[in-house]
Amino acid sequence: MDSALLVHRLHFAFTITFHYLFPQLTMGIAPLIVVLKTLALRRKDEIYQQAARFWARIFGINFVLGVVTGIPMEFQFGTNWSHFSRFAGGVIGQTLAMEGMFAFFLESAFLGLFLFGEKRLSPRAHWAAAFAVFIGSWLSGFFIIATDAWMQHPVGYTLAPDGSAQLTSFWQLMLNPWAWWQYAHNMSGAGITGAFVMASVGAFYLLWGKHVEHGRLFVKLGVIAGCLFTILQIFPTGDGQGRMIAQNQPVTLAAMEALFHGQPGAPLVLVGQPDVEQRKIDNPIVVPNMLSFLTYRRWKAEVKGLDAFPQDQWPDNIPLLYFSYHIMVGLGTIFIAIMVVSAFLLWRGMLFHSRWMLWLLLVSLPFPYIANTAGWMTAELGRQPWVVYGLMRTAAGYSKNVSAGNGMFTLLGFMGTYMVLGILGLFLIYREIDHGPAAEVAVGH
Repeated sequence: MDSALLVHRLHFAFTITFHYLFPQLTMGIAPLIVVLKTLALRRKDEIYQQAARFWARIFGINFVLGVVTGIPMEFQFGTNWSHFSRFAGGVIGQTLAMEGMFAFFLESAFLGLFLFGEKRLSPRAHWAAAFAVFIGSWLSGFFIIATDAWMQHPVGYTLAPDGSAQLTSFWQLMLNPWAWWQYAHNMSGAGITGAFVMASVGAFYLLWGKHVEHGRLFVKLGVIAGCLFTILQIFPTGDGQGRMIAQNQPVTLAAMEALFHGQPGAPLVLVGQPDVEQRKIDNPIVVPNMLSFLTYRRWKAEVKGLDAFPQDQWPDNIPLLYFSYHIMVGLGTIFIAIMVVSAFLLWRGMLFHSRWMLWLLLVSLPFPYIANTAGWMTAELGRQPWVVYGLMRTAAGYSKNVSAGNGMFTLLGFMGTYMVLGILGLFLIYREIDHGPAAEVAVGH
């Protein structure tokens, strides 16, 4: 691989991976804040208001860091990926512009009202501001997903005489079936992050005997939301997204499962290490026929292997793709187990006193971030060697006049800057958790 291409790919991979640490939490806790505000309206209980304010502050910190780390990515389309931008700008410019002009402004404007306007707005108007923030954050996610979905499954375009792609149908772009399955799967992943973070903070308060009433509320709401989102992540969203891949990118599916040789009744690999040179899986633990059933709903259906495709169409890094996919699926299965057991203990009235389960919820906090990152790695590694699937190869999309040295210089600069931002973000969030949800009451007294 060309060294400059590798640096540009690493550059964008680093910035987008770091950036997405923040939006997944804002999108994940936005609906939970609406739930807290709704309970506050109905029950007239100050604890729900305090809880909503607390999570709004956490939301605000993540929102600011997400904006700061997201803006450079827009410029990277021009600086690092100019040939791709020239080719695809006539299509993806629509969705990126709509994300900035509509969703971002909706979210940011009403976030200001929600954070600073509670005393100036009626309770219902303040609830409406929270709901608008939720809609804005999820709408922003949709436009970004629609952009990526077009790169995965191009629709509604034509090739102009200069070779660039031009949009012919706005509604085909918006209604791209790949976009809707990917969006549903992504948002359930964000919901898992929000639920686990809320439950983890609640578990922290209960284990340390601080803000116990709020801690119980956070654990209860986090576990209920976690059960919902973890199940949705597997079915129907994960199943639907997987079947879209099987229909439109069969070589990607084969690489995700390291299925080197197609066969009827293809097995599902639970554990194993792909050996690309020898075209086999080492130390496999498999479920016979399961991949065929999950993909085509028939136990003996034939699933194409990598041997059915020219090697120049295989994803560039099959081991990394394979492990990313299996980490995502493995953690998703563990999440279901954690939340189902927690829900059972909650139903039996034992969760708040089960320290072992509270500790498990607490230490689980980073794993949804790992799972979401692995999921996005699966999506982007699986599309390779195409930057726009079937239309433009990644090797043709980067800025040829930007050398590997220039790219590495800016990448190191971003790494240093983002390290400082990460430390600052962790400090601000730690400070809010240390102050607690009832900080306003403590100050008033």
